Amino acid sequence: MLKQKKTVAIAMMAALLMGIIASTGNFFSRAEAVRGEVLRLHVLANSDSDEDQALKLRVRDAILQAGSSLFDGTANIDNVREKLTQNQAALQSAGETVIHESGKDYTLSVFVTDEYFNTRTYGDVTLPAGRYTAVKAVIGKGAGHNWWCVMFPPLCLPAAQAEPEEYFDSGSLELVESDPKIEVRFKLLEWVESLRVRWFS
Repeated sequence: MLKQKKTVAIAMMAALLMGIIASTGNFFSRAEAVRGEVLRLHVLANSDSDEDQALKLRVRDAILQAGSSLFDGTANIDNVREKLTQNQAALQSAGETVIHESGKDYTLSVFVTDEYFNTRTYGDVTLPAGRYTAVKAVIGKGAGHNWWCVMFPPLCLPAAQAEPEEYFDSGSLELVESDPKIEVRFKLLEWVESLRVRWFS
């Protein structure tokens, strides 16, 4: 009888473990899908001086404004990446104009790259940790605190009123609308992705 109870307990624990593994695997797969549907903006200031930090925000605004014209009703993640790559010079020019008008002679590099981000919440949307395609703008030495947001879906474009359900399928939407404070899998994912970046990048 005791042996039978142990067998049942082991079977129940095994079933529970398999359920956790399956749930986590599904969560990780959804996170991978979300990362493929998002384009981020990352701006690095020349330094942490008040002046350079303020300039960083003005450059950010100029790039976002220049980028907003690239997004219309036909936009999707694939053609948004293509449009931004094609219009990279225009984004850089917009940022350079702001820098020159401020009286600075800093260089500005604007390029599309693949970059790691920690879990981040923007309003009601949480983006899981991992590598994302990003438009990166480096002002001067790029030694100051940075700023980042989401260009697509256009969650931080000046005139955008993006609703997550317009851009994410039901599975991805469920993930990005999860609360990272109570969703332990966000922390687990961030730990796994940070190890991946440390050891395999």
